[in-house]
Amino acid sequence: QVQVVESGGGSVQTGGSPNLSCVASGYTFSRCSMGWYRYPAISPREREWVSSSSISGEITYADLAKGRFTTSRDNEKNTMSLQMTNLKPEDTAVYRCVVCSSWGQGTQVTVSS
Repeated sequence: QVQVVESGGGSVQTGGSPNLSCVASGYTFSRCSMGWYRYPAISPREREWVSSSSISGEITYADLAKGRFTTSRDNEKNTMSLQMTNLKPEDTAVYRCVVCSSWGQGTQVTVSS
């Protein structure tokens, strides 16, 4: 059964550095492209791209993530992570990952000032 599950969210203060994880099962993980997206609290119906990892492992970032967020993947553990630093209140959002074409339910990150 295909399953994608995110974890690591929670409440942090401005400047915090949470690390989100995305674990997928039911796939050959190494054959999947994957990515992180978010649904901001101020506009929950809008989806913002955060970062992507190609099958070859190349990582690309949206402008909102460059210099602050780092994505990595571990094909042995079927895991992708999103290390976030220097968070701001506007980073408050539900963060979701997509592996191949399957989405997780998301994990909430709330940044307080």
